[in-house]
Amino acid sequence: MTSSVRVALVSVAGALLVAVAVVVAAGRPPVFITSPAASTTTSTFETGVFTSGDASVSKKPDTAFLYAGVESQQSTASAAQSDLAGKAAKLIARLKALGVADKDLNTSGYGIGPTYAPNGQIVNGYRASEQLQITWHDVSTVGKALDAIVQEGGATNVSASFGLADSKAAHAEARNLAIADARSRAQAMASAAGVRLGAVSRVSDLTSSAAPVRYDVGAAAPAATQLPVGELTVSVTVEVDFAIA
Repeated sequence: MTSSVRVALVSVAGALLVAVAVVVAAGRPPVFITSPAASTTTSTFETGVFTSGDASVSKKPDTAFLYAGVESQQSTASAAQSDLAGKAAKLIARLKALGVADKDLNTSGYGIGPTYAPNGQIVNGYRASEQLQITWHDVSTVGKALDAIVQEGGATNVSASFGLADSKAAHAEARNLAIADARSRAQAMASAAGVRLGAVSRVSDLTSSAAPVRYDVGAAAPAATQLPVGELTVSVTVEVDFAIA
């Protein structure tokens, strides 16, 4: 190969290298490289109308979640565990007698640990506890169920909360209303700014899950337990970005 041919090939290769550098750089905004000795930096700003929307819907609860626990304190861990097993068996038998299905009965907590004397250094016994979670499908009879669990089931730690068996429909309804609220706000902002609202460019759901309201029930009282059901509020917050037409 002659020297003139080698020079021509090197020149072509160099040209290709420059072209590739430009193309690669062009795919990485905002910096565009035009040559090894010079570069240009540009900044892009996203334009649009950015707003949020809120909405709430109220629904009557159709499901109750009951929490019932038993405990035992004995001089040894094995004695506490054995005594707890008997109490738990009694409670579970009472729940099944009330019509609770196996699928609606779950263990939410179980533990055995030492207890200490007032000085906090000497072990003076062992405490065992078991907590059950029950899904109760008739919200109108929750009070009676709790009375039966305490008085006949021997439960000592009892609480209840209300919710929806399927909250998706309520959330979907609230979400539609929240997006409509966001659009109304965006339209007002666009009108005030003298621009026309364009298409939606982004939607974000900012809703955080709210913990259900929980009622703690103490030792059984002579009067029947009353737990008003009321209504649940399902709230949704969205963020919607609109382009400017």
